[in-house]
Amino acid sequence: MWRGKLPHWRADDVTYYVTFRHRRALTEDERRLLLRSLLRAEGRRWVLQIVCVLPEQTEMLFSVCKTLSGHSYELADVVEASKRKTGNAIIKKTGERWSPFYEESFDRIVRDENELVERWQAIFESPVGQGLVEDEEEYEFLWVSEATDL
Repeated sequence: MWRGKLPHWRADDVTYYVTFRHRRALTEDERRLLLRSLLRAEGRRWVLQIVCVLPEQTEMLFSVCKTLSGHSYELADVVEASKRKTGNAIIKKTGERWSPFYEESFDRIVRDENELVERWQAIFESPVGQGLVEDEEEYEFLWVSEATDL
């Protein structure tokens, strides 16, 4: 168990659902920057199944990879590193005082196949549900792994 402001349970070889809110709506360029940052660790620190960067929140499903010593990467380190890097780039560009991301992320271990399918579908359908596009395939900031069989 890891404790920041909230307790976080950790386990090996599980799928995590993670979401975090943005302090303000992100522009298209900012969403693109965040998505690229999250995808940078793909295959090295985590194996992503789906990621969706919406204007006011980001959601994803993934499993954490192991280090060379056999320990799992700390998922908060991977998520927070992407948020920090993107936040710093946005601050530099806009001159804002604070990063557009809240510090805390909500994470949950996906309990079973039904929950996995339910979470995956909800993430996949969120751009249409929020009225951002009429078809999920049109949403530029939705990334789905080719290996996903849902």
